[in-house]
Amino acid sequence: MVSKAFTFPRSHFIGFDHVWSEIERLSDMSDNKLYPPHNVVRYNETQFSVELALAGYREEDLTVEIKDGILVATGNANSVAEDGPSKEYLHKGISAKKFTRTFRLSEHVVVDGANFVDGLLVIDLKVLIPEEKRPRNIPIGNSDKQLLTEE
Repeated sequence: MVSKAFTFPRSHFIGFDHVWSEIERLSDMSDNKLYPPHNVVRYNETQFSVELALAGYREEDLTVEIKDGILVATGNANSVAEDGPSKEYLHKGISAKKFTRTFRLSEHVVVDGANFVDGLLVIDLKVLIPEEKRPRNIPIGNSDKQLLTEE
């Protein structure tokens, strides 16, 4: 049986190029793009963190940046230290390779800081909704109504 790739009529959706790009980026996730393993933790409605497992890296090997709503964590394998004389691995299950890991952030999510402790890079995130977009109670009964009339 031949599998047919799902194609969506892009011509019916105008101005959604960023959505199509994101879908294509997500569908192109190979094993290399899923390294390093990570957790996304929610502490409450407005506080989250992304945890990246990075055994073998040092803090100076890592960078965290945000650009256009995309959180980017990068590790440089070239500077990963090898302790002692050259080693002969009988099994090497701990990877310490160069990586770039990206996460798309919602419009109101900001990075609140990052820490690297015991091989775990924790990037703290916060949802900051602007005052004008927050829900508010509307008092009932004490408003002056002005009717709009067509001229």
